[in-house]
Amino acid sequence: PQAAFGLPVTIIILRQFFRAIPAEVEEAATLDGCTPFGFFWRILLPMAKPALATVSVLAIVASWNNFMLPLVVFTDQSWWTLPVGVQAFQGQYADDTARVLAYVVLSMIPALGFYAIAERQLISGLASGATKG
Repeated sequence: PQAAFGLPVTIIILRQFFRAIPAEVEEAATLDGCTPFGFFWRILLPMAKPALATVSVLAIVASWNNFMLPLVVFTDQSWWTLPVGVQAFQGQYADDTARVLAYVVLSMIPALGFYAIAERQLISGLASGATKG
């Protein structure tokens, strides 16, 4: 279900990225003896790294923050996502605010680390098309 929910945004981003690639690039690769699969594997995928990074981050964040599907489907607490785990610290009449804040701060560390590493790819994937010029 997570893949199906993320598919529309993925298609929109990647379609616009691949449509921005000039046809001359494929023609040049064909003239150099590149097969259609070789063109995709050797030329198109390396050019699409920023767009693929952007799509990956959006899918991971959507999965990371999902609430309803894990709440309904998973009964084992080790499979819960972060929002479902935070909800477990809240009762009907009281909240354990200290544990909720500690849980949220600890859950932010992997996301901040990933963003720090992939910032350049994310920004270029959202801001530019397939070719610069």
